[in-house]
Amino acid sequence: MKSSRNDSKSIETRVADLLARMTLEEKVSQLTSVLGYNLMEDRKTFSPQKAEQLLKHGIGQITRPGGGATLGPREAAGFINDVQRYLIENTRLGIPALLHEECLLGYQMVGATIFPQSIGVASTWNPEIVEEMTKAISREVRSLKIHQVLAPVLDVARDPRWGRLEETYGEDPYLVAAIGAAYVKGIQSDGIGGGLIATLKHLAGYAATEGGLNWTPAHIPERELREIYLFPFEVAIKEAGAMAVMNGYHEIDGVPCACSRYLLNDILRREWGFEGIVVSDYWSIKMLHEDHYVASSREEAGKLALEAGVEVELPERECFTDKFCKLIEEDLVSEEILDNAVSRVLGLKFRLGVFDNPFADGEAAAKVFDMAEHRDLSRKVAQESIVLLKNDGDLLPLDKEIGKIAVIGPNADSWRNLLGDYSYPAIYELRKVLNENMDPAELSELPNPTVPVVTILEGIKAKVSPNTEVLYAKGCGILDKSKDGFNEAVEISAEVDVTVIVLGGKSGYAPDCTSGEERDRADINLLGVQEELLKAVCETGTPVVLVLADGRPLSIKWAAENVQAILEAWLPGEEGGNAVADVLFGDVNPGGRLPISFPIQVGQVPYYYSVKPSAGRKRRWGKYLDAPESCLFPFGHGLSYTTFEYSNLRIEPLEVTAAGKVTVTLDVKNVGDRAGDEVVQLYIRDRVASVTRPVKELKDFKRIALQPGDMKTVTFELSTDLLAFYDSDMNLAVEPGDFEVLVGRSSEDIRLQGELTVVGEKRIIGKSRVFLSNCLI
Repeated sequence: MKSSRNDSKSIETRVADLLARMTLEEKVSQLTSVLGYNLMEDRKTFSPQKAEQLLKHGIGQITRPGGGATLGPREAAGFINDVQRYLIENTRLGIPALLHEECLLGYQMVGATIFPQSIGVASTWNPEIVEEMTKAISREVRSLKIHQVLAPVLDVARDPRWGRLEETYGEDPYLVAAIGAAYVKGIQSDGIGGGLIATLKHLAGYAATEGGLNWTPAHIPERELREIYLFPFEVAIKEAGAMAVMNGYHEIDGVPCACSRYLLNDILRREWGFEGIVVSDYWSIKMLHEDHYVASSREEAGKLALEAGVEVELPERECFTDKFCKLIEEDLVSEEILDNAVSRVLGLKFRLGVFDNPFADGEAAAKVFDMAEHRDLSRKVAQESIVLLKNDGDLLPLDKEIGKIAVIGPNADSWRNLLGDYSYPAIYELRKVLNENMDPAELSELPNPTVPVVTILEGIKAKVSPNTEVLYAKGCGILDKSKDGFNEAVEISAEVDVTVIVLGGKSGYAPDCTSGEERDRADINLLGVQEELLKAVCETGTPVVLVLADGRPLSIKWAAENVQAILEAWLPGEEGGNAVADVLFGDVNPGGRLPISFPIQVGQVPYYYSVKPSAGRKRRWGKYLDAPESCLFPFGHGLSYTTFEYSNLRIEPLEVTAAGKVTVTLDVKNVGDRAGDEVVQLYIRDRVASVTRPVKELKDFKRIALQPGDMKTVTFELSTDLLAFYDSDMNLAVEPGDFEVLVGRSSEDIRLQGELTVVGEKRIIGKSRVFLSNCLI
């Protein structure tokens, strides 16, 4: 018998049986991975010759067998089956591989549904639709027998200069935790026996960058690390059951996260009881030698990572090599530590059913990819993600019977610029640049290599009446300084009833991208001559609607002061053009809210709402010499086409012990003439504590739908655990005292206010903790 396939035995017994029969090389191979395309001929078909070289001792994981190539679902299924069959039939123990893929905004593969980028998903403030979205993603991924997705990103991000901010759920740890937990629950909705797990990344504090640059050291005090940056990870593990974690590239206090025993062992395993696997961020183990200089060789880097708690080296074998095996033979690396890591990998393979059901059905997969139900859901998520930032004079919604409308701007008729950096077109584009030495200017000529994407111009044309004349001019590019297109844009804007101008950036990895991984910026204004185009169009006197299609909060002070209406569309995915049109013309009432504050200028960064009382906004003059202390648009902000009235706040009981529970109840009524969604936000302020506390903290929220004249009663059930913080002795504690209860439409638009008092003795919270509130309507 090649492997322990007797499912009548316990997983522990089966793992022990395999482990006892493995050679040292076979054990170490289970901690390694191979890039799927390195097992292919021309990135298309399986190569037995390459497999013989790379898989002779087995393998732990195959890296992106679908997304790393140009295969559709049928071809990818054939390749996956060839790999698994080779491992089962041509290696000594016949152990199949775990397969992982990138799935931040959908399966990063040809033909898979492309959902909105994460920052837009967070703008829905709707964990229920996030879970529905990731159930759809899991259906597409599981159809190819993929076992692990490298998402969600749970980095709390407060610096819009950082290109990867778009991959996050924003600035607030509670919102990040709630949305992130929903992502994990959807991916793992069939349980671990369903064959798919999520991966939390990047442990921890990766977004707390120096100067907004990627991979830089993070300077995070212990209390802030635990309360802000670790909190979403702990919630996703303990509340949602996440089974994989990925370390960050960066360092904290001189220790790179890829070899941090404190993070990966002391906190993750000992404190939190994590039972899954830790995988390295791509090439982060060898970076311990080549970038951080804490290891004298790649093999020593492998030793540091393994001893810290990393089980699998991704995306390929560069540190857990034959030379690494010699370190074990020479007792320089403990074989007990190795065996523990291999046991976790094998145990996960058994629990995921990899041994029992490794083969994919390409025909069945092809029917699931981007099916109508998933496209409709992508449009629904995009609709809910759009934030109405400004609407002076109720310019929006527009009339579908409007006579003439101008659609202008570099992102107005671009399908590519509606997609996030982890979409398949973005990685395809990078591959073309790197492999074919293309000039970045040629990228705009690349064909769409995946599913159809609806541009905003196309969405508007499909929405208006047959009698409406739609005029289009690009006006300018994203980055170039040419104003050659200004005249055409101004001319058509002058002759229409309203102008929709679509500005922003391009997300991805390639040199012409303006946001995404490794696309960091020192400034956050509109790039190129886009603001000049906007000013020129506004000078025509025609009413202007600005639509922002970008992955970061931009500094748009002039627009905020001079443009009548502004929509934040972020990177809305394959149905983005339709979703934007749905909102522009009132078929959908915008209900999205900002998951991150919009600073006025880059010098205010990092700007976030939950500052400490001494954060500089209470000085004698209360502001910078050259800028106000306020932001353009605050965390939680978002307007509507209707009006909501808040009333009748009830807090019960008003006094509670440190181990109690409080309900916060209020009524919300739609007093306007349109149906709409409202996001009710609950904030708490600790008035006096033993250590300084933020001026306010989000503790729950609920998105509700109301017809005109309808009222709903919203009740937040709040455990006093949510009032806890790390005290001066670094104990997680609930202290007695007075707390302000703030309910509103944003972090600054507070509609109702009350207070509660925690009485009695201080309580130290043990291992059992309530992380999230419960909302009833």
